[in-house]
Amino acid sequence: MAGNTTPVSDENQPPKADGSIAFDNSYARELVGFYVVQAPAVAPTPSLLQFNVTLAAELGLDPTVADQAAAVFSGASLPTGATPIAQVYAGHQFGGFSPQLGDGRALLLGEVIDRAGMRRDIALKGSGWTPFSRGGDGKAAIGPVLREYLIGEAMFALGIPTSRALAAVATGETVYREVPLPGAVLTRVAASHIRVGTFQFFAARGEWDKVQKLADYAIARHYPEVAAAQNPYLALFDAVCRAQTRLIAQWMGVGFIHGVMNTDNMTVSGETIDYGPCAFMEAYAPGTVFSSIDQTGRYAYANQPQILGWNLARLAETLLPLMDTDEGRAVAVATARLQGIAGLYRAEWTDVMRAKLGLNGIDAGDAALAEDLLAAMVGQNADWTLTFRRLSTAVDGDASLLAPLFDDPAMLMAWLPQWRARLATDAAARMNRVNPAIIPRNHLVEEALAAATGGDMAPFRALLATISDPFGDVAGREAYALPAPSGFGPYKTYCGT
Repeated sequence: MAGNTTPVSDENQPPKADGSIAFDNSYARELVGFYVVQAPAVAPTPSLLQFNVTLAAELGLDPTVADQAAAVFSGASLPTGATPIAQVYAGHQFGGFSPQLGDGRALLLGEVIDRAGMRRDIALKGSGWTPFSRGGDGKAAIGPVLREYLIGEAMFALGIPTSRALAAVATGETVYREVPLPGAVLTRVAASHIRVGTFQFFAARGEWDKVQKLADYAIARHYPEVAAAQNPYLALFDAVCRAQTRLIAQWMGVGFIHGVMNTDNMTVSGETIDYGPCAFMEAYAPGTVFSSIDQTGRYAYANQPQILGWNLARLAETLLPLMDTDEGRAVAVATARLQGIAGLYRAEWTDVMRAKLGLNGIDAGDAALAEDLLAAMVGQNADWTLTFRRLSTAVDGDASLLAPLFDDPAMLMAWLPQWRARLATDAAARMNRVNPAIIPRNHLVEEALAAATGGDMAPFRALLATISDPFGDVAGREAYALPAPSGFGPYKTYCGT
């Protein structure tokens, strides 16, 4: 299946649009056998829901692409130079290995070199059946498409590496899940769509030449600085470990829960990708799970650092023959690296928390100081985002805005003097630059998606504009800064796109 790169017949291809996107498709060109050429389904009556003008400019797209966005980004009209392909990959899903997954509802249109000189993928999601659809229709509904658009843009605004949405287009057709829903297609931009699961697909088949070819491509595209290393494949693994540990530490800092940290949802680039049953935690509770399919809490908030290490171990397994031709030495060096991931993550997390707490310099007790605050928050219904944002108001000794967030603030009040002893001179300003006032509150996300599904995009656009300025003042935006009202929940999210 993965080796089939014969183009689909012209009669099944959507018509070509003009050449407003300057594609340079290295994945399709250099990695023959890693994908299937596949045309998107042609949307019957596409209409544009949302277009990311800022991202389009960043990508260097011709401004005329906005005029064609409904057709181009629904699959109704392929841009000139696009080579739509469905990438193949495997993956561990909730710990169980699936030897072939692949793009069941996505197509990589191609790559562009953006204005900063970075190569980036432009892909459709929800664009119809592919050979990897596993019995599904490959389509998506408006709600999940707009969730990914919204949460990805929120993460970008928070400064966290992420894929982003370029466009959301209604297809004009109905998709059937539990109920009939209006269909849509998301256009996703990513540094690449190379996943741990991409390596796993070929490693599981013993196709080590393809594993090496993929590793060489990943090095050239994402980590060219390691190409000259004495052991470039070990250096690649180290680079991915650094990127991923930094990413997960940033997730933890904003209370983000991905929901499906399967190996096929983990990129080697270190970007957040595949926003399905994701959400932001409100009241701090380490065991928080939002995903309807995570019955055991495998991907709960507090478990994300452990899953990081587990996923990286799976990547290490695919690279063993490249790390050393002697299996014993390869296992030994990989094991040593894996044993260091917990410490690497701890250092990244501590750096995140130092910034959130406005600490002065570096002290050996900083991690413990942060953990003591978390201990004071547990079981107190203390909102994660508001606690850290309002902490800046307590720098000078006044905890009147902070303390009411806790059912019983006794432990907090005992902790505050220790914290104040470590503060930088401009702590409050520093903290407000890294602790958001606004996140995509779950009840507001659901309200916006429900309205959009019913044909009203206004709540979505208002929420999108607000979460795009997460560190700004709350004045005038109070409704977006507060937790869900009583009676909302328990909150569950679902896989959709």
